[in-house]
Amino acid sequence: MPVRAEHDRAVLAGLLGRDPVLHAYELGDLDDFFWPYTSWYRRGDAVVLLYHGAQPPTLLALAGPAGVGELAALLGEVAAVLPARLEAHLSPGLEAALAGSFRVTSCGLHHKMALTDPQRLAAVPPAGVTLGRADLPRLDELYAAAYPGNWFDARMVDTGRYVGIRDGDALVAVAGVHVFSRAYRVAALGNVTTHPAWRGRGLAAAAVARLCGLLRADTDQVTLNVKADNVAAVRLYERLGFTRVADYSEFTLTAR
Repeated sequence: MPVRAEHDRAVLAGLLGRDPVLHAYELGDLDDFFWPYTSWYRRGDAVVLLYHGAQPPTLLALAGPAGVGELAALLGEVAAVLPARLEAHLSPGLEAALAGSFRVTSCGLHHKMALTDPQRLAAVPPAGVTLGRADLPRLDELYAAAYPGNWFDARMVDTGRYVGIRDGDALVAVAGVHVFSRAYRVAALGNVTTHPAWRGRGLAAAAVARLCGLLRADTDQVTLNVKADNVAAVRLYERLGFTRVADYSEFTLTAR
């Protein structure tokens, strides 16, 4: 079956919606907010997303065990049209499909987690205020001190789904989203951090609890990605009612 670019959002939503937790990022990127920054490829039921709203672009290719074979074939076919350098989020083993065209450098194993027991949120007092464009300078200062090298798109504060905890004029903790879509009713938490001087006080948990309260009013699936070796973060999210639902690995790809 030949590979082809797919431009029909309804078709993509139908395919990705079969597993909305695994594909929360892709479903969110169907939203008008993200759609202009996406390219989609399809082979049968397999779908690959190239998100070029960040530099370098990011390739998402995720599947359950039954779909890995078809997705590997799709990756082999699209390799020739991919950028010369990009990041990739791949289900286990799929990197082999790109190894002939790219130098593949592992950036580590990650867990996908989903909010499956929201009642646990009640045990954490929520805190924080919704942030906007006026808060971007303070956000940049916080990320520089607490989370350098993070993936943060300033447009995301326009979703109204960034929550910050302040000390005077300074931001000392934040919880935000990488993806948020009312239309597709999915969200993915991201860019959660606390200033080093304020850690150990439960501020990140309080901000996440506040954010999840906002998200649950508009979405059916609240998800996140977390590095497998970030034990403290994994435990935090488990305490808040998140469950590990899948694994994937991140890679840097450079054309041979």
